[in-house]
Amino acid sequence: MAEKEEKFYLVRSDFLPESMRKTIEAKELIERNKVGSVNDAVKRVGLSRSAFYKYRDAVFPFQAMVKERMITLFFHLEDRTGTLSNLLTTVAGAGGNILTIHQTIPLQGKANVTISLNTAGMTMEIEGLIQQLKKLDFVDKVEILSSGA
Repeated sequence: MAEKEEKFYLVRSDFLPESMRKTIEAKELIERNKVGSVNDAVKRVGLSRSAFYKYRDAVFPFQAMVKERMITLFFHLEDRTGTLSNLLTTVAGAGGNILTIHQTIPLQGKANVTISLNTAGMTMEIEGLIQQLKKLDFVDKVEILSSGA
């Protein structure tokens, strides 16, 4: 089955459904350490946890994406020799400046990796990089966790 290409759009906030706007508010509370947990954030903005998790990886404030050009990506990788090295080489090859790397201890042959990178010097759009990363045979999952400062 062909993989669905991700596209991004700039939409004025008053056209977004209320649940998407509240998801952005909750994410901002979490990122600014104004709340102790996701549960606290969704309660404060009047949103269900299920709606938050549905939209959290799909909606981003425009100012945050443009301001710092930083993004955090989450990966679920097969535990094989050289996978992290190949992943980092792919990101660096696209011009991404890797700022932080966190890898969990592999369990049942899989490891979670979180990478924060500065995209200012990238030679391709982030969507293109994500599609390229998804094609790597050892990558099971790629998600955008956050973007902005």
